[in-house]
Amino acid sequence: MLDNLFNSPAALAAGLVVLGVVVSFVRKSSRAPLPPGPRGWPIIGNMFDLAPRGDPLPWLDHKDLYGPISSVTVLGQTIVLLNDLKTSVDLLDKRSSIYSGRPIFPFAGGMVGWDQQMILAQYGDHFRSMRKMLKGYLGSPSSVSQFQHIQELETSYFLARVLDDPAKLISNIRLTAGAISLRISHGYTIETEKPDPLVNLVEVAAKDFYLATMPGAWLVDIFPTMKYLPSWFPFKKAAAHFRTHNLAQTDRPHDFVKRRMKAGAELSSFTSSMLRDGVDDRTEHAIKFAATAIYGGGSDPAVAAMSTFILLMILHPDIQKRARDELDSVVGTKRLPDLADRPRLPYLEAILKEVLRWHTIGRLGIPHRAVQDDIYNGYLIPKDSIILPHMWNITRDPQLYSKPYEFRPERFMAGETNPPELDPNTYMFGFGRRACPGRDFANTNMYITMAMTLSVFDIQKGIDENGVEIEPRCEFEGGTVRYVSHLMLVCSLVRTLVY
Repeated sequence: MLDNLFNSPAALAAGLVVLGVVVSFVRKSSRAPLPPGPRGWPIIGNMFDLAPRGDPLPWLDHKDLYGPISSVTVLGQTIVLLNDLKTSVDLLDKRSSIYSGRPIFPFAGGMVGWDQQMILAQYGDHFRSMRKMLKGYLGSPSSVSQFQHIQELETSYFLARVLDDPAKLISNIRLTAGAISLRISHGYTIETEKPDPLVNLVEVAAKDFYLATMPGAWLVDIFPTMKYLPSWFPFKKAAAHFRTHNLAQTDRPHDFVKRRMKAGAELSSFTSSMLRDGVDDRTEHAIKFAATAIYGGGSDPAVAAMSTFILLMILHPDIQKRARDELDSVVGTKRLPDLADRPRLPYLEAILKEVLRWHTIGRLGIPHRAVQDDIYNGYLIPKDSIILPHMWNITRDPQLYSKPYEFRPERFMAGETNPPELDPNTYMFGFGRRACPGRDFANTNMYITMAMTLSVFDIQKGIDENGVEIEPRCEFEGGTVRYVSHLMLVCSLVRTLVY
């Protein structure tokens, strides 16, 4: 009978089909399950479980419902949520060789060109070159100290602008962040009397990025072969428009430095120092995009952190007073604080940490991608899964932080909380090989601005036209980065300092 079976092509084909189905079933049934999550529908999976566009806190209930790791699958794409710090460290730090990829966005990446920028670059030679350069130039407290005079000078200009017009607080925070970053990245001095063209270009490119990476906004991200459609399709026109801005924000400041170097008139900067001894085309390509990461990645986080700091000082005048009293006792009243004072200002340091923790700038961390199948605690994490550390759930974890929804800087003070609670700096700037190499630079910017602002201003609630205090609202807007959406305040001058 078996001889007859294998002598018949039709029977053989049918047997092979049956065998394939059986093998497929056995393999599927023997694979580890995905991390738990809501039950999906055929084909579309958990499409209806995706957070609505603009939802600032997606999948907030997953930790309570499913535990430290959960998942959803949409049209075959698995999204894995890491809902506590241990799971995030286990995967993104301890197994960083597997989880250092970035999601592949055909629209934002290949079509707009953000796959060359550090934030979306895949882990490879180009990314490693950028990271190595940045780590060496501004990746340690000692290297950051060379920028102290720039940070302090630009922050003193910030104080003057806020005193002149407190209503423009958020735009002035953004302007100051851009001024410091562009001076360090390209030796560029911004316009202050009128809108600066390069700062405006960076802001436009940042807004483009949020639109380009918005989940579900571009069908080509779901059906990548659409990128071969003719250029007159609307999404192709949008990509070309965004690409123009992306390349301009990278090329224009780089060309500015090269012109100044040729004329012998450049200011010291990351770009000039990298180019000084001559480089090949591949290295210059990495320099351009690494420099963009300095200023392109600093603006929105600075706005988010500093606007939240101002809001919290209004809401907690007792904390503001204690911080100012500490500054006065250590620094005195005749000068502005500087970096040398930092070790003697533990309460201000605690405020900085608590601002980072209380307002998680990126509610969901920047996504990682698994570059191969992995098994974790019995669950399968398939290759190309998108991995999201749920930063909001981590910062609100009662196992890590007592009364986690309260703003309590003393949680980080030795002697007031025994032992002090976990420093958010240990995880807030990312994990593993994707951790931000400019963490110390960003942290120093925040410290200088907070210290100098509290030394000069008493930050109070705004007053309406009837003389009534305006209660501040804890409302936030933005895309990947969330910042205070509306802030009315009065900055009463505590003292006048000549700097």
